[in-house]
Amino acid sequence: MPDPARPTHPIHLRGEGTSVIFELDDEQAPAVVHWGADLGELSAEDLLELARGTAESTRTNGADVPMRLGILPEQRTGWAGRAGVLGSRSGRDWSPAWRRTGVDQQERSVRFDLVDEAARLTATLTVELLTGGALRLRAELTNTGAEDYQLDRLSLALPVPERATEILDLAGSGVHERVPQRHRLQQGRWERESWRGRTGAQAATMVHLGTPGFDFADGEIWAVHTGWSGNHSHHAERTWSGQQAIGGGEALFPGEVRLAAGESYTSPWLYASHGRGLDEVAGRLHTWLRSRPTHPTRPRPVTLNVWEAVYFDHSLERLLPIVERAAEVGVERFVLDDGWFGARRDQRAGLGDWVVSPEPWPDGLGPLIDRVHQLGMEFGLWIEPEMVNLDSDIARAHPDWVMATGDRLPPAQRDQQVLNLGIAECYDHVRDQLVALLDEYDIGYFKWDHNRDLIDAGTAPDGRPGVHAQTLACYRLMRELKEHQPGLEIESCASGGGRVDLGVMDICDRIWVSDNIDPHERHRLHRWSNQLLGWELLGSHIPSPRNKVTARVSDLGFRGATALFGHLGIEWDLSEVSDAERAEVAQWVALHKQVRDWVHRGRIHRSDPATALQLDGVVAEDGSQALYSLAQLDMLDTGRAGTVRLPGLDPDRRYRLHRVAPTGPRLANRGAPAWWGSEPVLSGRVWGSVGVQAPELTPDQADIWHLVAE
Repeated sequence: MPDPARPTHPIHLRGEGTSVIFELDDEQAPAVVHWGADLGELSAEDLLELARGTAESTRTNGADVPMRLGILPEQRTGWAGRAGVLGSRSGRDWSPAWRRTGVDQQERSVRFDLVDEAARLTATLTVELLTGGALRLRAELTNTGAEDYQLDRLSLALPVPERATEILDLAGSGVHERVPQRHRLQQGRWERESWRGRTGAQAATMVHLGTPGFDFADGEIWAVHTGWSGNHSHHAERTWSGQQAIGGGEALFPGEVRLAAGESYTSPWLYASHGRGLDEVAGRLHTWLRSRPTHPTRPRPVTLNVWEAVYFDHSLERLLPIVERAAEVGVERFVLDDGWFGARRDQRAGLGDWVVSPEPWPDGLGPLIDRVHQLGMEFGLWIEPEMVNLDSDIARAHPDWVMATGDRLPPAQRDQQVLNLGIAECYDHVRDQLVALLDEYDIGYFKWDHNRDLIDAGTAPDGRPGVHAQTLACYRLMRELKEHQPGLEIESCASGGGRVDLGVMDICDRIWVSDNIDPHERHRLHRWSNQLLGWELLGSHIPSPRNKVTARVSDLGFRGATALFGHLGIEWDLSEVSDAERAEVAQWVALHKQVRDWVHRGRIHRSDPATALQLDGVVAEDGSQALYSLAQLDMLDTGRAGTVRLPGLDPDRRYRLHRVAPTGPRLANRGAPAWWGSEPVLSGRVWGSVGVQAPELTPDQADIWHLVAE
């Protein structure tokens, strides 16, 4: 057991408002003394005093030696919560006792090398302090013994102070993703797992543990996100002694990871962000995402997707009028959705045969793509490489490539099964078909769908679980296609927003937030997707008047205002739209192009002025301007809107408010405030502390305010 008198050698990583301090003991995994607000410059003696001053005392009925939680928690230290490593060799070597053998500290990262000679295991823990002040950490576990080691779980954890007692995570369902839910953390473990083989529409997305009542601007919060697109978990726990931790990792089926002699397993990155208020927690991640060399930097092309316009009704004659109208309103990328390949005239056949069908496209896709390019637009194509219809050439030729367990198929979902990309021959076949498409046609964008869960997903011939290998193969396939065609962009779509995580976003260029593009619903979907991803990564389209999911009818002004901030697109048959409507769509597109460069680099600021009102804003990096959307989503409880404050502005600069929506919102009777029709000028301090009287709008209306520093 660790010697409580052994001297510690703390390590301090700090930057951009964050400090993380590790206490090192040669006889156990590194523990975290502090993760949270920046503590400033600390001397070696300061760090030692901090470690001593925060050390746990021994507890009645607890271990005789004080315990501090390691980032790879060990039961042998006295920790009775979730262990970091769960595995064995047929029941042996199940409780590692780590000894530190090395440490490599850089300015923004640290790597710890650990060994357990008796269990014949080594581990490498890596912690990085990211640009923006968020953290990420992962572990690599290696079997150094001669016998196989079955890994059942590798889960990382970070301590959280006892004052944080309220959990916020997200839940939902298909076409109703990212619904916030809150509850109190009490003694015991709270856990959210996904066993769907993909992130899932029901995913927790991020788990926040904060001081009671935290909101967008206030309250101290510690949050984690597991960056993995397969089965995964998040957890928060509070022990009987009051210790608290949050963490996560990949969720593994029995036998899914068996390490032979010398083999290793690397966990997904666990991302962690601390801040005051949800906006600061989110902003740290957005800043890091934008600092990556792979992050899209050119202006996000205005995109038109034809799925809700034509569904499976494909032909050159049907689509060319839409192409023409798209160019007229300022679209920059035209995307052909499902139905162009194999026997795919409906959802029951053809999936998996990635060859252009001569039935709807007797001359191939060339004539369509040529016209798209002639009009100055890029061309994109819908694919779903991980899925298959049993009524397809590939399934008939290779039934063993369909994921299955034992002698049974999983239940069908949307008339489809899953192709096992973990089988090398299957992977090569799918990759080669997609490469052939890229070689034949000038395709700049794949809308990559994933329309069913991986349930009962085994690998032929023995039916061993295959989700882990499938997830890695999907990442590899995406990367290979991008390497084959530099500049290719990929959208992560999974029957809407079912694959939204930082694992897939290490490769992809945007997500499809949801198949529900009702603007009323999209206000919630955008707001809570923003908690993980910046606006430039959120596909947000102007839909047709009557929503295909909810049947709700919305004004074009509300639809345009809702889509304005994100990666703007259109999901509407423009060939059937009136001249006046097309002119208004063109105005929304033009407004988006005027602001997208700085909006897609700015910091989000959100607040709820009243129950029925939602305020979402972005302030430019240099504080010179800001864009706010004020939406009224229901009737007002009190009959008056009250004042709305505009957060995030420089308190010492003066800003003029311009109303910039091409078509203003509908006002309720006498709903215009006294300032309506003018352009008031106030300091950022006044805008943020006092605000301005909100207009009383009718439900499902929004106004756009552009504030510019004088």
